[in-house]
Amino acid sequence: MRLTVNLDPDVYSFTAAYAGAKGITLSAALGELVRRAEQAPQAGSDSSRLRMNEHGYLEIAETGNLITPEMVKQAAEDDLV
Repeated sequence: MRLTVNLDPDVYSFTAAYAGAKGITLSAALGELVRRAEQAPQAGSDSSRLRMNEHGYLEIAETGNLITPEMVKQAAEDDLV
């Protein structure tokens, strides 16, 4: 389905980083993220621990450990094996 949407800047940045890390289009990334959100545990869980740092990288909020695009690609490849 073809659709035009307006994304908040932070949502666009996160989705674009995700798409770039996985080597997929922005549309495919949005689809994956929405499907994951639909299957995610409900409120009160640890699901909101990721945040974007000032350099545009994802990091685990409580630890400050970075999640690089290479780590995302490796994790995605591990899921396929």
